[in-house]
Amino acid sequence: MNMIELFKDALPLWWPGTTLVIIIILIYQFIKLWSGDMTIKKHLSQIFVALFAYTVFCLAVTLAKQHVLEASHLLALALTALAATSFLTAVYFERLRIVFRTAGIILAVSAGTASYANWLPQTKGGYPPPDVKLNVDNMMPQQLADEGEKIIFGGIGQSKVQGAIGRGQCPLCHTFFSEQTSERAPNLWGISARKRLHDSSIEYIAESHVCPSCYVVGGFGVKGTENRESPMPAIHKPPISLSIDELIAVDTWLFLHEGEIPPSPDEIRTVYEKLIPPDERPIGPWEEKPINQPTFLLADGSESVDRILAKAQCVVCHTIPGIPGAIGTFGPKLTMKTHAPARLKDKMYRGKATTVREYITESILYPSVYVTKGYPDNLMPKVYGNKLNGLATDKMVDYLAEVEEGAVPPPIK
Repeated sequence: MNMIELFKDALPLWWPGTTLVIIIILIYQFIKLWSGDMTIKKHLSQIFVALFAYTVFCLAVTLAKQHVLEASHLLALALTALAATSFLTAVYFERLRIVFRTAGIILAVSAGTASYANWLPQTKGGYPPPDVKLNVDNMMPQQLADEGEKIIFGGIGQSKVQGAIGRGQCPLCHTFFSEQTSERAPNLWGISARKRLHDSSIEYIAESHVCPSCYVVGGFGVKGTENRESPMPAIHKPPISLSIDELIAVDTWLFLHEGEIPPSPDEIRTVYEKLIPPDERPIGPWEEKPINQPTFLLADGSESVDRILAKAQCVVCHTIPGIPGAIGTFGPKLTMKTHAPARLKDKMYRGKATTVREYITESILYPSVYVTKGYPDNLMPKVYGNKLNGLATDKMVDYLAEVEEGAVPPPIK
């Protein structure tokens, strides 16, 4: 608000009040002058001070009225003006001078507090965003592709951002542009044209998502399997658990990303419903969740520890000595016997663990409690508390607690 608008808003308060103030001042000053208590010069100066103080008072009241409910520096200015008015008014009322000065001090402190509060970063309140239920079958291709990009990379426009990773975790292993190279998994550029032995590319893509070991691109299989086993998880299963609707969005992005016309949602859905049994179809964020939906375990503890770590996809992100194929670099190296004690002593550690075993368990179940320096938060899934039972978790902890930097790895049990 500029000063002209401020004066206009203050005018209704200023005009009648000024008339009354002038009358009171003239009577008061006439009595003082008649009694010989002051000179003409002092008389005129006090009239000027009184009118100025009242003008400041009117402007301050107007500002306070306009901004009392806002986080604005103008409220602090209004309180400062009211404080100045109180001190100026004390000039006229000798006997009440202490009252006006006290009021001025209180207003000055309030102005300082308001100024400091507005200097601090402000957080806006409000209602939470509405829970939007998306209807995949009625969405335009670009809308679907935007949702797919969020799932793959974590947000719209993030596909070219280095290190951007969404809930689908695809960029952990794959690349998506023709000029990029890929070491852990095939570059997905050109996938919209790949069919292999299928009738359409969408059938090939769907099979790659649901049954990645059905066909393994040469050179990208698990070591020692001669490309018969893929390190990639079936992404409709835990820990990723993409629903058919989400897979439709991801596949639509893959086509539009290459400038190709994508199949319709109905066509993509039909392919996935052929490949995924009804009891294995996870419920997506846009779908109503049925009561008593079964929970699928990644591992129940009957497996050897290397299989548990593989099923939980730990080998994709971490290097774990002694575990075949565990050469990931997206997460810290899991030599826990060496590094866990130092992390427990880190001043940034806010967890409740006191031993190495407790720390490893906490890291599996609550990975954001302490994030190792140099690695991003929210990269590791937070589903292992529901997807691994106690026996499987204990086997992982038992093994990792004995892994020491530079030492012979413990035997796999």
